[in-house]
Amino acid sequence: MKNMLPDNPSLEGHLLLAMPFMEDQRFARSVVYICAHSSDGAMGIIVNKLLPEIEFSELLVQLELVRSDRVDTLPRKVRSLKVHRGGPVETGRGFVLHSADFIVENATLQISGGICLTATLDILRSISEGRGPDKALLALGYAGWGPGQLESEIQANGWLHSPADRRILFEEAVERRYDTALAQMGIDPGMLSADAGHA
Repeated sequence: MKNMLPDNPSLEGHLLLAMPFMEDQRFARSVVYICAHSSDGAMGIIVNKLLPEIEFSELLVQLELVRSDRVDTLPRKVRSLKVHRGGPVETGRGFVLHSADFIVENATLQISGGICLTATLDILRSISEGRGPDKALLALGYAGWGPGQLESEIQANGWLHSPADRRILFEEAVERRYDTALAQMGIDPGMLSADAGHA
């Protein structure tokens, strides 16, 4: 179980799992993929919370990437995409975590393990036209931490972390991602006490 950080680590490309006693309910049972982490702070996308009130096709219409009368012509794979609640910061801004087979020059951040992040309309347009990445996860908003904040939360036993498995991001059912990520770390969810870390 990893909940302490060595000197000068970067958790880019790792998953954070909220401990059961996470006080901030916005992050309860969250799985966060860390896209950037340095001495300036950290940024990540929650990958196991959906925004059921909006369909991906509706978002494309709102952004004027697809006409409302053309939604039925979208590829089935596109129509089945879900919109995730990526975090409490900039909730009107879209972010796409995706496989490295699609790159937008000067816009795509290549993170690790063949996982990238793009936050431009170009990728949404390409996805809507069936030309996007093979694997994609769309989120509105992100999670952000100031300098030293994430490290402090980890040291206070707020989060567990482990290297990300892209199958959890792109293939595992959304509602199973938390338990699957714990299982890959060798942790039984029932063994995580809400009293852990408290004297």
